[in-house]
Amino acid sequence: MCVVCGCGEPGETSDLHYGQGAAKASVPGLSPQRVVQIEADVLGANQHLANRNRAHFAAHGVMAYNLLSSPGSGKTTLLCATIAALRQRTPQLPLAVIEGDQQTRLDADRIRAAGAPAIQVNTGRGCHLDAQMVGDAFHRLDLHAQSHGPGAGQPALLFIENVGNLVCPALWDLGEEAKVVILSVTEGEDKPLKYPDMFAAARLMLINKIDLRPYVDFDVARCIESARRINPGLEVLQVSARSGEGLTPWIDWLLEPMHAAA
Repeated sequence: MCVVCGCGEPGETSDLHYGQGAAKASVPGLSPQRVVQIEADVLGANQHLANRNRAHFAAHGVMAYNLLSSPGSGKTTLLCATIAALRQRTPQLPLAVIEGDQQTRLDADRIRAAGAPAIQVNTGRGCHLDAQMVGDAFHRLDLHAQSHGPGAGQPALLFIENVGNLVCPALWDLGEEAKVVILSVTEGEDKPLKYPDMFAAARLMLINKIDLRPYVDFDVARCIESARRINPGLEVLQVSARSGEGLTPWIDWLLEPMHAAA
């Protein structure tokens, strides 16, 4: 048995496990019980705002998706390709993007150049977007000023591109319809097991940069098996923003619930 955490795994007596207790984390100077209470208070306040966002989105006929990934997964490039594909398929579809980063407006500028309105949200030292930030940003978008509610015409689509991080954003509800986690083949198929909270929270995993599969050591089947070990109901699509492979099923996935709601 492990002398550190009691996990029972032989040969692990030199390993340290700080995520085994009730808090699933360690904060110097705070007991696990206090950490749990602080997290409950903070996430509870965020949940109240997320529920308000969700109701606000519904009132405006907006379907919102929270895009999550590590830095360098190709999230913004894929989003630009997605916007182009949506413009070609449904040119009248209202859509917009909320961009999250610690600093700069680089990604928002890329989104605007791709043909979609975008609001940049810089979090400073924050490692994720929260519901307050998303609500404030939504009020600045044309989607908020227009009426797209039930019976008022075509639904609208909102992408929330979260800060690049496979840990913290998993816990924060923004009022979205679903979380979509993007994992590129250049990152390694072990990410679902290393960062289980993110893959447990997602409805869809996009395996991105599949045009690079011949050049990297990435086992697609093992990645999917690992992700579904964490989340058995996880949907999976394989895409390439560069080649366009897999974009059609991804666009279908986005539009299907909108057609159902229309």
